[in-house]
Amino acid sequence: RVKPFILRRRKNEVAKELPERLDNILYCDLSEEESELYQNIFLATKKEVLEQLNIKNNWMQALEALLRLRQAVCFAGLIPGIERDSSTKIDLLIRRLSECLSGGHKVLVFSQWTKFLDKIQQETEKNEMKTLRIDGSTVDRARIVQLFQTDPEHKILLLSLKAAGVGLNLTAADHVFIMDPWWNPASEQQAADRAHRIGQTKPVFVYRMVARGTIEEKILALQ
Repeated sequence: RVKPFILRRRKNEVAKELPERLDNILYCDLSEEESELYQNIFLATKKEVLEQLNIKNNWMQALEALLRLRQAVCFAGLIPGIERDSSTKIDLLIRRLSECLSGGHKVLVFSQWTKFLDKIQQETEKNEMKTLRIDGSTVDRARIVQLFQTDPEHKILLLSLKAAGVGLNLTAADHVFIMDPWWNPASEQQAADRAHRIGQTKPVFVYRMVARGTIEEKILALQ
């Protein structure tokens, strides 16, 4: 009914001068400890969730279980009551960041969890990587954007997917890491578009970090 009144603009039609964007899946294998925790959460919740769905159609409990599985994959310390100091994903990210910095690239790192960003920032600073950050608590976003865009010393910007996924021009970056795949691919597209937009002169590399054999592969299939 509304089709005759809708005009859709595609970016590749209105911004033909944009350089190439290359999307990649960056797979990682969980450690033995992480895999054991993931399987324990899965087995502990599967039976109970299915029973609740059959009896009460209780979708909230199912969503809670899916959330915990996603957190276990990224950084087990995100789960209430669990203390962990390491993460396979973060270890892989630090290696990739080191390669990017040595090549003179600037990098955006997105996650939906601020506590995950806390841990990532702790590790980048431990490895003497100057790091900026924008999340829901950031007051002066414009100053941070300006610093990232112009200061050659600050090459890493951590961003909350919800707070910084739209509206920012971050064309100084040509590498984007999405740490936790989201159900809605449009959110990830918006995040990647912070770098791949008018003003960008270099090819943009977008990496989605996915743990093999986990719910994250299901999310990719759903997308």
